[in-house]
Amino acid sequence: MQAIIDYLQGSVEELRLVRWPTQQQAIRLSVIVLVFIVANAAAFGLLDVLFNQILRLTIR
Repeated sequence: MQAIIDYLQGSVEELRLVRWPTQQQAIRLSVIVLVFIVANAAAFGLLDVLFNQILRLTIR
């Protein structure tokens, strides 16, 4: 039981040392991630359409 308490206390001490981002940094990084996700979704969607058309042409 003492090992669990020591672990939790150590975890709390480490969390106090973490340099948390400011609100502005968090928003900026979130926007970057969202733009990256949307760009990748669009790219994979276009590839899906392209490969689908190629497959349709080869099956006919």
